Amino acid sequence: MAQASRFFRCCVVSVVCLAGAAHAQTAPALDQIRANGKLVLAHRESAVPFSYVDEQKKPMGYALDICRRLAVAVQQKLGLSQLTVDFVQVTPSNRIDMVAQGKAHMECGSTTNNAARREKVEFTIPHFITGARLLVKSTSPVDRLDHPALKTVVSTRNTTPLAALRRLNLERLHKLRILEVDDHQQAVSMVENGEADAFAMDDVLLFGLAAARPDPKSLKVVGRFFTTEALAIMLPKDDPAFKKIIDDEMRRLIYSREIHAIYATWFEKPIAPRGTTLNLPVSYLLRDFWKFPSDKVTM
Repeated sequence: MAQASRFFRCCVVSVVCLAGAAHAQTAPALDQIRANGKLVLAHRESAVPFSYVDEQKKPMGYALDICRRLAVAVQQKLGLSQLTVDFVQVTPSNRIDMVAQGKAHMECGSTTNNAARREKVEFTIPHFITGARLLVKSTSPVDRLDHPALKTVVSTRNTTPLAALRRLNLERLHKLRILEVDDHQQAVSMVENGEADAFAMDDVLLFGLAAARPDPKSLKVVGRFFTTEALAIMLPKDDPAFKKIIDDEMRRLIYSREIHAIYATWFEKPIAPRGTTLNLPVSYLLRDFWKFPSDKVTM
């Protein structure tokens, strides 16, 4: 009986310890931020103008400017006198896991809010609505997915344009050779070097990538949209307290029109590294969506 009692107590202790360890690994974002005095933002290397690095490797971009304001809202809500904001660079391949595993509290980039991703992470209210098109050489005759001269298309791994491209290629019998790479810059280089006829990606990213090249006029964005995508800041799943702070601040930025000023800085004015202006005013889709801002999308 005594041995059984000791065994039972050991089992209870083991279960409690395991539960405590599990809680430590999956602690809600606010608990982590309060305990460490640090909030971690994930950023991209070349998702111009949403999230990229300058020549000194400093993170910058439209989504990062929004995330910095969201970080201030978190600091104020927690009543912290100081809050350190750290940055971690991610790729299309690992960005979801970095947030899902708690290695970043927000992913500040050009990530589409869709049903498949919502199984692992959450999203706040969209900061941009776009669609996928094609980047080709300015001398290319290609102007659509079914153009006879389009043979090889590259896209970035683990992105919605790549998934849509594969689906359309199968459904419409385009017979395209589809390549996938880890980074946007690599994809652009493949078009420039003739390794691919086109790069399929969100059109706003294509404009930004082309503008940052040594000879922007050597590339052009063509074709109709073959996806419609709501881009949003990615958040940890099943953390409603943290999400509420982020959603409330996003609504405040939208209703106060502060987000319009942030938008204008990155889409209507010269931006680093070359001082190029994208000349992309707020689209009617995004303007209408912001009238009733919500994290609910049908994608």
